[in-house]
Amino acid sequence: MRDDPRDPRLPTSPGFWRSPLRGPWFTSVLGLVLLAGITVLFVTGLLSYAAYNPDLSPVNDKTPDKGLLGFYLFAWPTNPHWLYRLNQGVHVTLGITLIPVLLAKLWSVVPRLFALPPARSLAHALERVSLLLLVGGGLFEFVTGVLNVQLDYVFPGSFYPLHFYGAWVFFAAFVAHALLKAPTALRNLRQLREEKNDLVSPRPAEPTITRRGALWFVGGGSLLLFATTVGQNFGGPLRRTALLAPHGGGEPGSGPNGFQINKTAAYARIDPAEAAEDAWRLVVTGRTGTIRLSRTQLAELPQHSSALPIACVEGWSTPDLWWRGVRLRDLAALVGYEDDPPDVFVESLQRHGAFRKAALRANQVADPRSLLALYVNGEELSPDHGYPARIIVPAAPGVLNTKWVARMTFGDL
Repeated sequence: MRDDPRDPRLPTSPGFWRSPLRGPWFTSVLGLVLLAGITVLFVTGLLSYAAYNPDLSPVNDKTPDKGLLGFYLFAWPTNPHWLYRLNQGVHVTLGITLIPVLLAKLWSVVPRLFALPPARSLAHALERVSLLLLVGGGLFEFVTGVLNVQLDYVFPGSFYPLHFYGAWVFFAAFVAHALLKAPTALRNLRQLREEKNDLVSPRPAEPTITRRGALWFVGGGSLLLFATTVGQNFGGPLRRTALLAPHGGGEPGSGPNGFQINKTAAYARIDPAEAAEDAWRLVVTGRTGTIRLSRTQLAELPQHSSALPIACVEGWSTPDLWWRGVRLRDLAALVGYEDDPPDVFVESLQRHGAFRKAALRANQVADPRSLLALYVNGEELSPDHGYPARIIVPAAPGVLNTKWVARMTFGDL
């Protein structure tokens, strides 16, 4: 009897799953929320990847074998200056907020994962395969994303290609599953209250909560995650509400340099002797040759100010900070690009780790708000914020705002 798949003691039996909450109405509501939410996550994820300008230079591209999957790439704009802060804030905050909905959705359809026979027809087999890829891909994307946001990434290999390729597999399965289930979903919408499908238990247990109550519970969990995460996208008092975010709580310090830091000078192994004012020189190369500039010489060049945020791929950002320094376009002019500033390749004093080198497009160099910053909020940069000089570019991901700049090479990349 134990080998009989209809034995109610086995998960292959419909009688094993006794919750009275399961049914097409509950599943359909959760599915509609995920249909909208996951579509937004996918689009903002693609835009986040495009913001790195990965087709500009290999140093920006952590997925060099993307091939046709990079069809949507374009020159990332510099306007509005808060574009990346908004995009990444939506991507990370929405992803975390959808976790209770995703878990509830998986719980609501779990009997189908154990249903026998495995395939009753070709269409059913395709549905089962898409369901397995959907569940596995969804869990992989959410888990890797959350671990990266929490600064506790433990998967082997780089987060960027794993999350990128995982997103395409997951979304392809998501689209296939949605198309395969569309006729059933439409029928469920027409007769939501009849509750006649394989998710309804033939021997339901006594209910302890209504379906609407369960949805309120799921929604409350999502609202709680939203409220304790979204504040990391802002500075000031709102950051203190981000209790579940590693960059939540108060600012890490006080004064002009007292804003969020993702990579300290000690972590990046910056040698203080190399960054000292009497030793450090900025090497700038271009059409007319190479020049070397001390920090004092940079400070004697025309200085400009920009109010720009730092926005990180992990979802946190600063408010607009006041940066002051030399425009990138003016540095390009010093080496022969007076009227047509090109791309630039930026190298840091940091010798190890990701994004110690970065490339910026010509439109980013040409923007008058793009600076080699020497000061922030009226004070010299601190070592942790990039002293003696750092890049700051409107709408660029934080890792492209290179700190501890040592060399800049202008020219088509």
